[in-house]
Amino acid sequence: MLENLDALLLARMQFAFTVSFHFFFPAFSIGLASYLAVLEGLWLKTGKPVYLDLFKYWLKIFAIAFAMGVVSGIVMSYQFGTNWAVFSDRAGPVIGPLMAYEVLTAFFLEAGFLGVMLFGMQKVGKRLHFAATLMVALGTFVSAFWILSVNSWMQTPQGYFIGPNGQFMPGENWLEIIFNPSFPYRLVHTVMAAYLTTAFVVGGVGAWHLLKDKANPHARKMFSMAMWMATIVTPLQIAAGDAHGLNTLEHQPQKVMAMEGHYQSHPDGAPMILFGIPDSEAKTVRYAIEIPKLSSLILKHDPNAPLAGLDTIPDDEEPPVPVVFWSFRVMVGLGFAMLGIGLWSLWGRLRGRLYEMPWLHRAAVMMGPAGFAAVLAGWITTEVGRQPFVVYGMLRTADAASPLDAPAVAASLLAFVLVYFTVFGIGVLYILKLMGKPPHAGEVGVKRGDTGPIRTAGITPGPTQNPGGEDTLPGDRQGAREDA
Repeated sequence: MLENLDALLLARMQFAFTVSFHFFFPAFSIGLASYLAVLEGLWLKTGKPVYLDLFKYWLKIFAIAFAMGVVSGIVMSYQFGTNWAVFSDRAGPVIGPLMAYEVLTAFFLEAGFLGVMLFGMQKVGKRLHFAATLMVALGTFVSAFWILSVNSWMQTPQGYFIGPNGQFMPGENWLEIIFNPSFPYRLVHTVMAAYLTTAFVVGGVGAWHLLKDKANPHARKMFSMAMWMATIVTPLQIAAGDAHGLNTLEHQPQKVMAMEGHYQSHPDGAPMILFGIPDSEAKTVRYAIEIPKLSSLILKHDPNAPLAGLDTIPDDEEPPVPVVFWSFRVMVGLGFAMLGIGLWSLWGRLRGRLYEMPWLHRAAVMMGPAGFAAVLAGWITTEVGRQPFVVYGMLRTADAASPLDAPAVAASLLAFVLVYFTVFGIGVLYILKLMGKPPHAGEVGVKRGDTGPIRTAGITPGPTQNPGGEDTLPGDRQGAREDA
């Protein structure tokens, strides 16, 4: 029994490690693909070279991040068959087609147009190249659509029946499966998180170069665009998160109980516990700092509304409260920090001093990785809060694992850790190296020497440069000379 428990824990650690690594890259590439589309569209509309330069600057970074996202995502698919064979067998009739739709739509869309986007500026017209960029951006969104539909069905399953072999079988209406109760909220919340992640990376890079040269027009432009995104989207994200929380309270109440730290029910209004140390054995939050009745006001819109606690849930169905409690607070805290940066930048913009505020720029540099930390904390809140179920309320995680020995799982986990930190560590360092170079006029796009990480993903680009060494569109050589 102990050996099986150890194997289960190791299998969960392995999937958590690989999916956490993977989540970083789509969270960045989804937003960056849309940012590239905006940059190219603004260049086509205004003709200003600064937009083309920024497009080429971020295109190189996107290529590497996208490739690493593809490679890291493939690994997770194999784990469904190795470590989670029972889950694959039981839930395969539902989740298998959904993941196949992701491949048939998003992956083919991205694969069909990615080469044109990265290496086609010399070979196709301006509008066709812009259309390819739009298709790649659309592909990243469609990919998120299907993957989040799968995850949401595991959180709030519907539209199925249990077959004779104990399998989850799809009912007559696939739309009930795809658009399950939590899916719309999760999709909006996650996609906006990806946009904010990209915005704060772009803003951090722009701020870094403004601290070195506040007159750099390219750094000014990217910083200004990123701060507009932070100012406008962060309040929308907070509102979307609140709506998502209300939906979670309806369909997964014990997750919200863990997030709030409510071990006990509150019949006359529940407090909002800001900080404390959850003690699951004693069923209390020690040293709690709380605001009376605020949790009921937020969740029920009535300060005196009763809220049930974990004392109404069987002990073997409680999620790990300390992990969920703190990951939720990390996510919320970073969200309000992003809001603060956005409002600070708006104040500076209205005063005409957006590029003359070094402390704002330093804060933006520090907040550059904040989006990644927030999406990881949000994922931990979502997935750990679902425990002990892999399909909420229907299939326990302990019953979904493959019958493997702990040493086998431990060996593969160790291999993943070593390979991931080596391969993806090198990729991340290279991305940081590219970000450390200031954008400039006449920026060169993706070259042969920049495509090592792309070949890792199985994409072999063709020639990307003209004899002069610059990427230009047909009929736009005058524009290239002006950019230089």
